[in-house]
Amino acid sequence: MKKKALRGPNRTKSPTKRARSLSGLRVVALPGRQTRGLVLTEGHPIPVVLGAGGIRRDKREGDGATPAGLWHPRELRFRGDHLRQRPRSLLPTRPTRPEDGWCDDPEDGRYNRPVRLPFAPSHERMWRADGLYDLVIVLDHNTRPRQARRGSAVFLHLAREGFAPTAGCVAFRRADLLRLLARLSPRTRIHVG
Repeated sequence: MKKKALRGPNRTKSPTKRARSLSGLRVVALPGRQTRGLVLTEGHPIPVVLGAGGIRRDKREGDGATPAGLWHPRELRFRGDHLRQRPRSLLPTRPTRPEDGWCDDPEDGRYNRPVRLPFAPSHERMWRADGLYDLVIVLDHNTRPRQARRGSAVFLHLAREGFAPTAGCVAFRRADLLRLLARLSPRTRIHVG
């Protein structure tokens, strides 16, 4: 006997269909623990680690704070040599290369932008030995307009062992970030604070 397809709200989803993108998520600090937080999305809290300076509205370069505000993911960068397979994502995706950097020098015209190494002004290396940037989601923080000293290289990335505070990013356990990646798109609204 042939089964009829379910119609209406009880029908099952095909496992081959692409994951539905998240419209938004919220990042909040845990009460009394400014460097620990939760990402709230569709009722599922995900533990994260925040900047050593907690969440701040008045973000400044080097303050260690995670900037409060509304951000969007722009792209995913990944270390192909550290992952078994290319991560699934609705974001534009590119492999990180050894010559990839990010300018964090407020006096340089390329401030808060990707750069190619070697690069003389102050910068962050994207190809890291510690694995924190094996998965990096670039956010649109301080991009339109880009303002000197308002913060650079604010990403979603992997957490250090023991969930040590970041320099201002939001960091996840690997399994949590991989699950979230499949649902993030450039339209996803990330509310911090």
